[in-house]
Amino acid sequence: MSDTTAHPFSTATGTDVRVRFCPSPTGTPHVGLVRTAMFNWAYARHTGGKMIFRIEDTDAARDSEESFLQLVEAMRWLKLDWDEGVDVGGPQAPYRQSERYDIYRGVIEQLKASGHIYESFVTGEEIETRNRDLGRDPKMGYDNFERDLSEEQKAAYRAEGRSPALRLRVPDTELSFDDLVRGEITFPAGSFSDFVVVRPNGHPLYPFVNPVDDALMGVTHVLRGEDLLSSTPRQIALYHALIDIGVTTFVPRFGHLPYVMGDKNKKLSKRDAEANLFLHRDRGFIPEGLLNYLALLGWSLTHDRDVFSIDEFTAAFDVVNVNPNPARFDLKKAESINGDHIRQLEASDFAARLVPYLVTAGVLGDTPSAADLALLAQGAPLIQERIALLGEAPAMLGFLFVTGADLILEADALASLPQNAADILGSSRTALESIPSAEWTTERVHELLAETLVVGLGLKPRVAFGPLRVALSGRKISPPLFESMEILGRAETLGRLDRALTVTTTA
Repeated sequence: MSDTTAHPFSTATGTDVRVRFCPSPTGTPHVGLVRTAMFNWAYARHTGGKMIFRIEDTDAARDSEESFLQLVEAMRWLKLDWDEGVDVGGPQAPYRQSERYDIYRGVIEQLKASGHIYESFVTGEEIETRNRDLGRDPKMGYDNFERDLSEEQKAAYRAEGRSPALRLRVPDTELSFDDLVRGEITFPAGSFSDFVVVRPNGHPLYPFVNPVDDALMGVTHVLRGEDLLSSTPRQIALYHALIDIGVTTFVPRFGHLPYVMGDKNKKLSKRDAEANLFLHRDRGFIPEGLLNYLALLGWSLTHDRDVFSIDEFTAAFDVVNVNPNPARFDLKKAESINGDHIRQLEASDFAARLVPYLVTAGVLGDTPSAADLALLAQGAPLIQERIALLGEAPAMLGFLFVTGADLILEADALASLPQNAADILGSSRTALESIPSAEWTTERVHELLAETLVVGLGLKPRVAFGPLRVALSGRKISPPLFESMEILGRAETLGRLDRALTVTTTA
């Protein structure tokens, strides 16, 4: 059964490549899961092959429709499109395992008829007792002793009220495969025993339905997490049986992707905040930035370049170049790369992407007015070079969308003011009043304030302009000061200086 000529591995290249992303709908999407989806997608796009998006929802106790919808939402948000699968269809529909039980039953009957699977009546307790009686470790597991039960023995078990599970008869030889990421891997003969593929209640298990679906869908390359490596020989064994009965003609190539690690070099789990894809989206990651960073978790474009486009990634990506060593999720580096991608956006695109964050923060209404959007178009370029996350925008731009009377002067900003803040604000107010509205420009305001405060009062720019920044934005950190003053306009700027003067002189 293990003859490599009878059970060849896929030799598909180019447009014949078929990969799949097949998550279980449990919990919120995990960045490690997204990295797996991305590498499959990139390999399909690089080769000109096909990407299948399939949902493995056979665990009714853990799977949820909410999680399924989140998976689809995640893929759509990241623009990881697929050629066949849920919401798209294809020749092997349906693409949710919970809707494919009739298909599985047909394959099960074929495998039973061919002798590749057999009835097993033993319980877990009986397996331990048998091992103990034979002088073996009780936890050694099943030893294939039911392979040749007679019909009389089976009838006796049924008379006791037992229903059989179905086990796959695995090859009695070693199983080897060339892992696309890790190289040649061999599992010696006897390293695993006949395993259950169908429960006594007739429910097929994941180790069965996953390879069956891959075989029926013509998947040529299985790119998945390192944590699934130990199950690969079982999948190959099942593939041998599926080839024997004519369901497929080849075993797919396997590539096991490295773990994504979190703090203290522990595997990033769903409980870790940085694992939550939507948390990163809520904080203001953009797809281009997050995907760029996730690509670096096990792969690199060049040794000296970390920032690249998705098109550059897909053009260069080959799974054989993935590093098998674990990759650590570094949030600071991810944010930095995201900031680089934010700076590459067209100004109008950047402004449009800020809207949901400004609405969520209450800076803009649910349906922003044309005036608000025009103001945003003016203000957005002031922060595009300064933020790493879109979620930083409300704090940076909020002061533009309120009147001076409603502006909150933050406590830490007021505490940072120098003792001569009132003098600085007063001198600035007097000087700025001399500029007519028609001449109220960034350059004119900057020139006059520099002459008044830096030259006239002999102040350093940081000391001179800090109080103005607090007066106008309410914060210690704000967009460029003079550009902000131009956007606010003459009347609003003078009004905010008056209010700040009142606060600083009465404090």
